[in-house]
Amino acid sequence: MKQTLRTTLAAVALSVSLGLAARAEKSSSGSIDFGKFTPPSSGGEFVEVNLKGNLLSMVAGIAGKEEPEVADLLKGLEAVRVNVIGLDDSNRKETEAHVQSIRTELESKGWERIVTAKEKDQDVGVYLRTRGKEAIAGLVVTVIEGGKEVVLVNVVGDIRPDQLNALGDKLDIEPLKKLHAVTHKEKEDKDGEKSSEPKEKSTEQK
Repeated sequence: MKQTLRTTLAAVALSVSLGLAARAEKSSSGSIDFGKFTPPSSGGEFVEVNLKGNLLSMVAGIAGKEEPEVADLLKGLEAVRVNVIGLDDSNRKETEAHVQSIRTELESKGWERIVTAKEKDQDVGVYLRTRGKEAIAGLVVTVIEGGKEVVLVNVVGDIRPDQLNALGDKLDIEPLKKLHAVTHKEKEDKDGEKSSEPKEKSTEQK
């Protein structure tokens, strides 16, 4: 009897640990730890939004009938994290270096950088992590805005950059709404550059 009980408990413990490991691997594949940030001493903006699966599922249920596309989007997400850090002389150098270290970490872990934009005072990097050939495991957006603000977003789950606006609207997260405009503009600029390349080559041939 004691041997059977020990065997049963061991089997339960093993199954629980394997289940936890599987969930941890699944959730961590599209997630990134941004670490801690120092708020500006001048009292500027310092915001962190951290939404997990249960709350996202609840919002998806509410959106269900009226906004089925948004509901489907939310059902595919495991977590949403947004950090907005206002910059001043007390934290600018440290925070900008922190963002660069996050970008380096993403690239070292195999994330694909799908948007790179440095225009005037804006520095944008968007990264994508895939799971298999079709599913998206996570999305990370990093923005340094004119030395005044840093915005970091990590969406864990199946999402495309062009869906950020819908997600921001539904969850009322203002940085996500702004990021949609940034990533959409950079995609148009990139497509425009590609379409102009053949014309330039044909001119050179003439």
